[in-house]
Amino acid sequence: QVQPVESGGGSVQAGGSLRLSCVAFGYTDTGKCFGWFRQAPGKEREGVAVIHTGSGAKGDGDSAKGRFTVSQDNNKNTVTLQMNSLQPDDTAMYYCEEDITRGRDWIACEYALTRPGVFRAWGQGTQVTVSS
Repeated sequence: QVQPVESGGGSVQAGGSLRLSCVAFGYTDTGKCFGWFRQAPGKEREGVAVIHTGSGAKGDGDSAKGRFTVSQDNNKNTVTLQMNSLQPDDTAMYYCEEDITRGRDWIACEYALTRPGVFRAWGQGTQVTVSS
């Protein structure tokens, strides 16, 4: 495994929920930044949510506020994105980005939310499709 691995995508109707998971491939002995991003056809990749697994600090992009929740498991190995009240505009490929550089703190996570690709380690993505 040389990249984070996402899972949990699928097809749901508007108003439904999905839970995405991202399993880390890099170090997990200390905290690090993870980010969830999404990209719809013809659109740029956008930040959905970020979390620092050391401090537990979290941040949401505009699309996630009030509907999506990012969290981590106790061993810092897996990060999840609970998505509720899904709408057709949420249809996209969802990617997990993992920080592979040691020692970065929450400020780095916040920076990455609006700058996809900063951490350089992407998963293959998981498709989310929401029908009306």
